[in-house]
Amino acid sequence: MIRSAALALLSHWRRAPGQFLTLVLGLALATALWSAVQAINAEARANYDAAANKIDAGNFQVLISGDGRIPLATYVRLRRAGWLVTPVLEGPVKMGDHSFRVQGVDVLNYPALPVDQTNLSGLSIDNLVLSPGRLFANPQTAALIANTPNSPPVIETDALPPDVVVTDISTAETLLQVQGWVSRLLVLPAQPRDLPLLNALAPELTLSTPVPAANVSQLTDSFHLNLTAFGFLAFAVGLFVVHGTIGLAFQQRRGVFRTLRALGLPQRTLTMLVSAELLVLAVLSGLIGLIIGYFVAAALLPDVAAAVRGLYGASIDGALTLRPVWVISGLGMAVAGTGLAAAHGLWETANQPILASPRISSGLLSAAKRSARLALWGFFLLGLGILGYFSISGIIGGFALLGGMLLASAFVLPLILHGALSAAGHNSNGALSLWFWSDMRAQLPGLSLALMALLLALATNIGVSTMVSSFRLTFTNWLDQRLAPELYVTAIDDRQGQRIASWLEERVDAVLPIRYVQTALNGHPARIYGMIDHATYREHWPLLQEASGVWDLVHDGQAVLINEQLARRFDLWTGDNITLMPGWRMPIAGVYSDYGNPIGQVRVSLDLLTQKVPSLPNQQFAVRAPAQSVPTLSHELHQNFDLPPGAVLDQARIKAQSLAIFDKTFLVTGALNVL
Repeated sequence: MIRSAALALLSHWRRAPGQFLTLVLGLALATALWSAVQAINAEARANYDAAANKIDAGNFQVLISGDGRIPLATYVRLRRAGWLVTPVLEGPVKMGDHSFRVQGVDVLNYPALPVDQTNLSGLSIDNLVLSPGRLFANPQTAALIANTPNSPPVIETDALPPDVVVTDISTAETLLQVQGWVSRLLVLPAQPRDLPLLNALAPELTLSTPVPAANVSQLTDSFHLNLTAFGFLAFAVGLFVVHGTIGLAFQQRRGVFRTLRALGLPQRTLTMLVSAELLVLAVLSGLIGLIIGYFVAAALLPDVAAAVRGLYGASIDGALTLRPVWVISGLGMAVAGTGLAAAHGLWETANQPILASPRISSGLLSAAKRSARLALWGFFLLGLGILGYFSISGIIGGFALLGGMLLASAFVLPLILHGALSAAGHNSNGALSLWFWSDMRAQLPGLSLALMALLLALATNIGVSTMVSSFRLTFTNWLDQRLAPELYVTAIDDRQGQRIASWLEERVDAVLPIRYVQTALNGHPARIYGMIDHATYREHWPLLQEASGVWDLVHDGQAVLINEQLARRFDLWTGDNITLMPGWRMPIAGVYSDYGNPIGQVRVSLDLLTQKVPSLPNQQFAVRAPAQSVPTLSHELHQNFDLPPGAVLDQARIKAQSLAIFDKTFLVTGALNVL
């Protein structure tokens, strides 16, 4: 009998293929968008973890210097005193037509060398250390290096992200054309007891948390949370459509249910058969959704990789891997969503009296009551959203409030429409108009769910489009302020920097040096920049908060400016004091916006900074010059000083690159918005 009952239930879908397609495709598309977002997030986080654990040695502390250079003599002094540290030398290298980040390490004691024994089989230490050395790179990067003449041999490893090359520190010195210093010292975890104090051995060094690559997953949390929220909202919209289809199927099969019960099928068995049917449909739709989601994620992942690389400096290889976490998540959401959409119908089936009439039109009689109940649920969800906003801090609390408002609006919509149609019917004159409004009110129950889904889709579409356009306008205005200089020049070393500055002073309106010191504020990496007194800063620098006479205070060495990231991280604002270095504490005269920069920044008078740190690098300059002279200046700088590509950048090029990164960032959001 169970087989016959199952065939009778399934025959409905044969008679109503449109409903079947709507149910399967609706659930499949909802699952596809959810699983695509989860696939992108899972791939990105896997790349972050690999980069953090295999390149930057987890969460080890590092020793850094203000000018980014630690003399080898300092390293030797620390080692002889008992400090267990290992050197790291890194920098950009151009090989052929491509640029790579080279990281030189001590292959004998670096704790996270991204290779295994299979990579090192047949190689001795001499092969790794002595010229020409060996480079470690992922297959994609290795293929690019292999086409470069006179490059060292490359060993392929999947443990490295694209455009990153790891080698022995001696080989890195040759590639980077430097000698006698390293970029930073990695502090190993197992240190001897009673070590000499760092201030006594190397007072110029600062103990800091790792560079941002190790913490990139924290930096990108909001980016991936936005994608997750978008995927969940898309799933919710699809669920409204699925709920309407399932509800219609239950309504149309009430006669079948009643007949099966009258023929002796137990009510519990009927409920189990309907549940099994829905489970099969959910798994089928989920599998189709996973396939669609895989291709959607594969299409969008390169744009996500470009956005994350541009915003956070994080590498994603752009290739999608089938991971159990998002496969299980997609199927779980499909099954859970189907169960949620069918919960009311299953409850009615389990409690339907055997002699109950089909009453297909019974829903019309209680439409007002159902609309009122939905509205109550809407207000309940709004209350939960408000509660979440005040009880959960950060962006998750904001999403809770936004989700509560959206769902509450959707749930209240049927009651508002019912009231509006009732009022229009009462105020109508004539039989035709009365029939018109009455018929619309009679059709409202069947259209409510579709209209609720439409409300969510339109609200999201309008909201996201407005948000992106507002962000872009704000970002463009910020770029116009911060990128006021027409040209940016980077010299190879300090000696060349002095020559370039002298050459430029005779040909341009102003040369603004960009000099800074690397430091750590409360254990977080930070930079302290020196500024000269020039109208460019007074007229264009975007300040969020400022004290009276802010620029005079800064250039007189009486106060500092900090960026918004630093202000919010440590809750420091105008009027507070900040400790920049041991024995150097300054009041804050203002806070400036600094989009897309996770590092804390402090701006002080350049004269004051050179007094505190005499060995500041002098290699970068911002140049004010007539716009029409920029192409000629750029050409002459390359010609006279043999500068590498990228050492001279004009304002228009930087703005174009910045806006391209911005557009890549929201390209995924726009694609999900359209879907």
